[in-house]
Amino acid sequence: MITSAQFVISSPDVAMCPKSALPEYAFIGRSNVGKSSLINMLCRNPKLAKTSQKPGKTLLINHFLINGEAQASRPWHLVDLPGYGFAQTSLTEREKLRTMIERYCLHREPLVSMFVLIDCRLAPQKVDLEFMQWLGENEVPFAIVFTKIDKVGRGRLSENIGAYKLKLSEVWEELPPMFLTSAEKGQGRDELVEYIETINSNL
Repeated sequence: MITSAQFVISSPDVAMCPKSALPEYAFIGRSNVGKSSLINMLCRNPKLAKTSQKPGKTLLINHFLINGEAQASRPWHLVDLPGYGFAQTSLTEREKLRTMIERYCLHREPLVSMFVLIDCRLAPQKVDLEFMQWLGENEVPFAIVFTKIDKVGRGRLSENIGAYKLKLSEVWEELPPMFLTSAEKGQGRDELVEYIETINSNL
């Protein structure tokens, strides 16, 4: 369970992230995929992560302490990472953010798993597939979180997810865990939290 969530720090580089051994679960996705809304839904705090209509709002590595005051549940860090596919930023800014993300993924020792957020309304996007391929090549564990499932019909949802599975199966022998979520409806929250708790219990 998530009993409490509090902001810890925003860092411009992995070297400035908290000196902590707590397990970390990082959330990332293309700009405007609904990352902040999903984080707020998971933590049941609509003001925890700042949401914006402007894509690319998250420009730092944001740490949140989960269950810091809990007696029964293990504390851990939820990390809100900048998005990739920064359409409305300069080339210099894009390169800076890409380096920040890569350095975090490759050098952050407490990182247990990435959650790659995918807009379920869209067919497989090249930028998403390339990022997941990069994670796999660098042996960074990750799960896929399909967002906004309340915004699409069941037929299109099944079609788009099936297309992602087909694309991933071309290069992966085993597919990563997948979750279906809606920040607006609260769907998928229990499954995600249970997945994290199961990993924590085995660490």
